[in-house]
Amino acid sequence: PGTPSAAQGEGLVQFVLGAHVGQRNTRLFWAACRAYENGIGDTLAPRLTTAATRTGLTPHEARTTIASAARVVSGRSGTAGATG
Repeated sequence: PGTPSAAQGEGLVQFVLGAHVGQRNTRLFWAACRAYENGIGDTLAPRLTTAATRTGLTPHEARTTIASAARVVSGRSGTAGATG
């Protein structure tokens, strides 16, 4: 049912679906970053992948972009100077 995460996730999916050639990867990366920042990245990743493929990206491109977003966000949330 309508949790804020579900509504936000739908908005991110729609944002990706609205991408045109030249902005598909950028929009997907931005949306995936927002999803991971809000703790819904792993849940939303399959829907973002589907949305991205509908705009013309390959499934591999979409998964790679989403994985990159996850790494960037997890790197930001770590303690300064932490390794691993």
